[in-house]
Amino acid sequence: MYKKHLITCSVIVVLFVMSKLFIYSTTLKKVVVKPKSKEDKDVAVSDAAALNFANEPVPVHDPKVAGKLNHSLKKRNFKQLKTNLLHERAAKLFKVIEPILKKYGIPDDFKYIPIVESGLEQGVSPKGAKGLWQFMPGTARTYGLKVNSKHDERLNLRKATVAACIYLKELHGEFHNWTLVAAAYNNGSIKLARQMKRQKKHNYFRLHLNHETGRYIYDLVAVKQMITKPGDMDYNYGQPAYMALN
Repeated sequence: MYKKHLITCSVIVVLFVMSKLFIYSTTLKKVVVKPKSKEDKDVAVSDAAALNFANEPVPVHDPKVAGKLNHSLKKRNFKQLKTNLLHERAAKLFKVIEPILKKYGIPDDFKYIPIVESGLEQGVSPKGAKGLWQFMPGTARTYGLKVNSKHDERLNLRKATVAACIYLKELHGEFHNWTLVAAAYNNGSIKLARQMKRQKKHNYFRLHLNHETGRYIYDLVAVKQMITKPGDMDYNYGQPAYMALN
């Protein structure tokens, strides 16, 4: 009788432990990005998996890295932008961009590059880069786009996205790391390779780069968080009207 009671208790304990593990594994943990400065307020996100680019994690345990990411997250908070316009544009344009990225084997997170580069607007930079993917004329022609006085295919979303994919695949063949590929897209492969060789480092988060490229991945991750987890960034985009009012 005692042995039966002991076995029954053991089974109950095992089932209780297993249920706790299941609940823990299926519950999103609140992750706090600790800033570098004590004066800055921590930014909390609801899912640690969001803190990566192309499945390459951001090492937020490093205070310097966390501080930079914290800055980028704040910069794209609703309190700063006060609009859902980027969410609306992204919802429309990603329908075109996502299938092309998939076709060429480019990670889905690269769809956030046009947001960081151009804000999803067909503008021209002071240096002459144009379109959502911000191609310079020479680079655009190299990857199959017509750029002349009559035609500028940098403004053609489908063709420009295909050109970007070809360029990105080429960069991956050189750097073999998607985070570095994104940095090279912004800074140019020659400049990035030169810095990597000079500094003897092959990790984006350990490299000392110019201000824009040095924040590029952090900005991409922040934009990803803004689009995929709008609630964490104080946006009400996609919520029913009655929820937005609360």
